[in-house]
Amino acid sequence: MSETGSFPWIPGNFLALPPDQSDLDGAGVVLIPVPYDSTTSFRSGAREGPGAIIEASYGLEDYDCELDSDVSLVGIHTTPALEPHMGGPAAMVQRVRQAVGAYTGKGKLVGVLGGEHSIATGSVQAHLESHPDLSVLYLDAHADLRDSYMGTPWGHASGARRIHEMCPLVLVGVRSLALEERDYIRSASLPTFFWPPPGGDGPSMIGEILDRLGSTVYISVDLDVLDPSMMSAVGTPEPGGMDWYQLTALLKGVAESRRIVGFDVCELSPSQGVAACSYIAAKLVYKLLAYATLSYDGALAGDGGLAGKG
Repeated sequence: MSETGSFPWIPGNFLALPPDQSDLDGAGVVLIPVPYDSTTSFRSGAREGPGAIIEASYGLEDYDCELDSDVSLVGIHTTPALEPHMGGPAAMVQRVRQAVGAYTGKGKLVGVLGGEHSIATGSVQAHLESHPDLSVLYLDAHADLRDSYMGTPWGHASGARRIHEMCPLVLVGVRSLALEERDYIRSASLPTFFWPPPGGDGPSMIGEILDRLGSTVYISVDLDVLDPSMMSAVGTPEPGGMDWYQLTALLKGVAESRRIVGFDVCELSPSQGVAACSYIAAKLVYKLLAYATLSYDGALAGDGGLAGKG
């Protein structure tokens, strides 16, 4: 909380940070809420996701015991919510690109809070302008490789297809796809890691995934990549999926060996699940920005955190 006069106020930003930790000029991270779900095809409600993530973040501890660090000290600026463009999905993709580009040009780590997964396309476009060597790690229960779906090539079912047309892409966590998408994966030789992994050996997959990523990485997360037993608040839940430690181990592995320059966390539909889902989503956002920013100074090297201390 912050105080003005004798009254305590709760800032309306991620973690409810005071001005000295959330001011744009001093922040290393910028979070952009995008409350948009106009191409949703099953259960709607992802437009409520960004607000729920921010509100749930008020309950997070700033200190991360795994990393033995107060991650909030990197400075986290939360922008106002980006207004949806009712001109159509293509117009919304461009609005996201312009909004994200306004901050990538300032050298900030930019995270986008969805909203449906189609917003990832505009964010990747903006990051490509600053990082032409970008590769994308796309975590999703669905392939999102349809060339067009329900009359638009810019909807949530086509995000990975549009991104793959722009830069290298690695799909992880897939457990549902259309025949068209299977054929595209084969014809394009698109690196795709289905879940659960063959033989059930998730940790051994991390090295294979890293081998297919470039040195500069954008991470795009659809929360339905997680098992619905822990993340039911999504638009299109799929049986199976990663657990918390499998997902964070992969994200940490990327941060230890690659430069993460941006990310998005999408598809939280808070009304479709218990309140814990919003908290998990907020925790994942915090973990992602922690791994991305702390990896620059070697803080992720070695044993790390309290687990490695006697």
